[in-house]
Amino acid sequence: MKGPAFDHGMRRTEYTLFLAATLLVTAGVFSDTLWLLGIGAWALIAACLIEAIYRP
Repeated sequence: MKGPAFDHGMRRTEYTLFLAATLLVTAGVFSDTLWLLGIGAWALIAACLIEAIYRP
């Protein structure tokens, strides 16, 4: 699948991962929970990889 629909879907996935990472890291900082920080960090890594790989 290529074209504008694919780009829109990947962009939405990327923004969703950025939002999830922000929320999870913030929740982890305020609750002093290391596993929330870890999941947030991995979500941020995944979003950055998607941006690096799928951007033209």
